[in-house]
Amino acid sequence: MAWHDQDSWLTAAFSPNLATILLTVVVALALPIILHSFLYRKAAAATALPTFLLVGPSGAGKTAFTTLAERNATTQTHTSTTPRTVSALLPSPHLPASSHYRSAGDPALERARRFLVLDTPGHGKLRHHATSTLADLSKIRGIIFVVDATALGEEAGLNEAAEYLHDVLLSLQKRYTNATSSKAIPVLVACNKMDLFTALPPSLVRNLLEKTITEVRRRRAKALRDAGAALSGSEDEVDEEKEWLGQGGDGPFTFEQMSECGTGVDVLGGNVVGGGSGKEVGDVGDVGKLWAWIAEHL
Repeated sequence: MAWHDQDSWLTAAFSPNLATILLTVVVALALPIILHSFLYRKAAAATALPTFLLVGPSGAGKTAFTTLAERNATTQTHTSTTPRTVSALLPSPHLPASSHYRSAGDPALERARRFLVLDTPGHGKLRHHATSTLADLSKIRGIIFVVDATALGEEAGLNEAAEYLHDVLLSLQKRYTNATSSKAIPVLVACNKMDLFTALPPSLVRNLLEKTITEVRRRRAKALRDAGAALSGSEDEVDEEKEWLGQGGDGPFTFEQMSECGTGVDVLGGNVVGGGSGKEVGDVGDVGKLWAWIAEHL
């Protein structure tokens, strides 16, 4: 009787069963799909294109540069109101720093020349798009802060650019201080519209921005002290360290101070559209130095 029961159990276990068959088919089909999806996402994350973030005051030429990077030509542009990401190819003869020794026909060289440009609106009420990206720079290879070199000769234009740049640099400093990442994010101050007569040279742009950022820092530090004193009754209890850009007490701010938090700042000139020399819209200006900077950080 016991032998008969055992034989019945084995027969039932190995006999065709609809539920067992369905389960086997589902596992056999789903497992490769799940495994392929996991490996594909992992590979895609590893080969994600480097991204360069464009920030700066409205009207500086960010959208024009984005169009140039995407189409290798410029068109009539309007002030952007939403962020836009485009795919770009580093133009010849510029080569990525990581691919100087690759041959011209190497497929890896073509892949290394590709990158993304993320254009953000420069209007004060729309800068939250840039702020949200600055909060998570895991996919950002470099930041290009575009300024209108003709607007910095006026106090209003200079103050706007300096305050915005101050906030960008402070965000990078906080990122370093909080040790959220050891990845260095370089910054390029791109002085656009250099073909115009009233444009300031990059060396003067650097000096003016450093001096104005020093004033911005001083004003904001005073506001923090005043606010802290009002709340605590004592200025000595106010901690300004997290809101102080750069190092060194009340001395002047310089871009070199940013190297202490892993951020190099370069100031280069160029012009995206060559309209200032009698050319039509659509003619590419002189942006060779900007391409060279991007190539250096690819």
